[in-house]
Amino acid sequence: FVAKLTFREMCVVLREQRGWRQAHDFFSWMKLQLCYEPSVVAYTILLRAYGNASKIELAEEAFLEMLEAGVEPDAVACGTLLCVYARRGRHGDMMLFYAATRRRGVAPPVSAFNFMLSSLQKHRLHGKVIHLWKHMMEMEEANNVVPNHFTYTVVIGSFVKAGLLEEAMDVLGKMRASRLVPEEATYSCLISLSSRHGRGEQVVMLYEEMRAHGIVPSNYTCASLLALYDKSEDYSKALSLFSEMERSRVVIDEVIYGILIRIYGKIGLYDDAQRTFEEIVSAGLLSDEQTYVAMAQVHMNARNYDKALQVLGLMRSRNVKPSKFSYGALLRCHVAREDIAAAEDVFRALCKYGLPDVFCCNDLLRLYVKLGQLEKASAFILKMRKEDIQLDEALCMTVMEVCCKSGMITDADKILKEMNNGGVTMKSSTMVSIIEMYARNRTSVMQEQDSSSKALACQTDSSALNATLKSLLDTPGGSSIACQLIRKLAREGRTCEAKFLHEQLTQLGVKPEDSATSTLIVQYGQEQKLHQAEELFESASTSFPIRGPVYNAMVDALCKCGNIGEAYHLFMKMADQGHSRDVVTISILVTHLTKHGKFQEVENIMHGCFHGEVELDTVAYNTFIKSMLESVSKQANYTQLSTYMIA
Repeated sequence: FVAKLTFREMCVVLREQRGWRQAHDFFSWMKLQLCYEPSVVAYTILLRAYGNASKIELAEEAFLEMLEAGVEPDAVACGTLLCVYARRGRHGDMMLFYAATRRRGVAPPVSAFNFMLSSLQKHRLHGKVIHLWKHMMEMEEANNVVPNHFTYTVVIGSFVKAGLLEEAMDVLGKMRASRLVPEEATYSCLISLSSRHGRGEQVVMLYEEMRAHGIVPSNYTCASLLALYDKSEDYSKALSLFSEMERSRVVIDEVIYGILIRIYGKIGLYDDAQRTFEEIVSAGLLSDEQTYVAMAQVHMNARNYDKALQVLGLMRSRNVKPSKFSYGALLRCHVAREDIAAAEDVFRALCKYGLPDVFCCNDLLRLYVKLGQLEKASAFILKMRKEDIQLDEALCMTVMEVCCKSGMITDADKILKEMNNGGVTMKSSTMVSIIEMYARNRTSVMQEQDSSSKALACQTDSSALNATLKSLLDTPGGSSIACQLIRKLAREGRTCEAKFLHEQLTQLGVKPEDSATSTLIVQYGQEQKLHQAEELFESASTSFPIRGPVYNAMVDALCKCGNIGEAYHLFMKMADQGHSRDVVTISILVTHLTKHGKFQEVENIMHGCFHGEVELDTVAYNTFIKSMLESVSKQANYTQLSTYMIA
């Protein structure tokens, strides 16, 4: 009976062999039959049998034998050997053989591609998955290699694992175009990655699309959405999603409960947060450190620091291993309670896990500053510098504050230089605060009489401060912000600091705004510091062309310091040069001239204002009239009175 089998029937028998040995023996017998002809079909069946048994060496020998027999391997045969390599994780050999098939113009079937993609992904070789996917796209039209549902699922997963959101969404678009509906796991990983990238609208779109297909979200998907709503402070949507989860009977795990507790705490629903926490305890779900910390943070937000400590104590009593995360929460709690000893103990425990983060360092340092422990704060800063802790913006602000208060100017300079050289981006408000602290410290030390203190003050005029000021000037509107600081300091009576910053701007070749210069001059006048006002006016006129507001401010300062004659001459000089005359300055000058009986000068000013078409307000007119009436009472020349009254 066996001797009567046709070649096709022998191939059927070969395919049905259960073990690789039987297949090997039967194929050896086949080759002895008269009807046998070398065929790719028979070799492909044998390759599959060897592959199922993971006999890679035999499969390779069979493939070489096929080539020696003059049989050209087709796509199925090549795909079968590729699957053999993929099954055993021989990815190097697999990719070499795949490259050889490409050179021969053979395109493996989709099933072989899927096998290779899946094997690569299981071994976390996502880069090679993406590389292979690009080859598939090149072959799609030419060789009819059409990706199926499994292909899209694997490829999207690898793009997500590689953090390539845009590319993953492009593949999803191709999947939609093929009218294939993604699985929940595919939507879930895309939602999670979109959430991490802050793509809130895309997350909602993916979730709504998934629900439109009738797919029930997993608790992992819901947790990603809740975390996004929590981060974006969209708490109403978070609570709505939680209600939807209960209706859909989604299993709510501890992660979701923890997010819910955080949200309740942020919107002030402390009782609901406590009730949820108690439900987790009762259900026996409480095991994650983050859940304890979330509840402790809720109590801290409500200023119930003792309850927060109780929750963290409960965590330790249940043998939940603490990490830097929970130690950080414990530190914040002790800092809020202003318990230095306990905070220092926690910080020492935190250091056992490596370098503490900048937030913990800043918390402890702020506590030292708040309680006036500048010696401890200074020692702590030196320790941070020794351990090379990289400062962020907030910690840098605190460190600079301590350095300036403690007289650690050299350290402040070094730290600021490191921040500038390290490319740390600081907000304009932070740079302004640092510059203000520098200016305050410099002027306070300069007021000391001994030469050593003055030498120390000179250190603040450093390249570090200039670099910070330059960084501020490089930001949009930085010059205006610096001038705003000068005006603020001047109005607060801190003229030394304002002058220091004014000089720094000038040295950097930046013209301070007229409003900053004029405000400082006016403040000098109020403080009867005419010499300083004149110095600033002279310096401003030497460095840059000055305009009307600065002239007006100097006239005002001269008047307030009793130098009326010089004020008048400066005002007339300003008018001759065509600068704008401020009506307030005019009123002030006329009032002072009147008090000193200088009515001719008043008449000259009035004449100049009317012929110069200066826009006067009611106060200025009233001042003129009052001056002329005063001149009448003192029997002065009042021939112009009626003319100006009519005017």
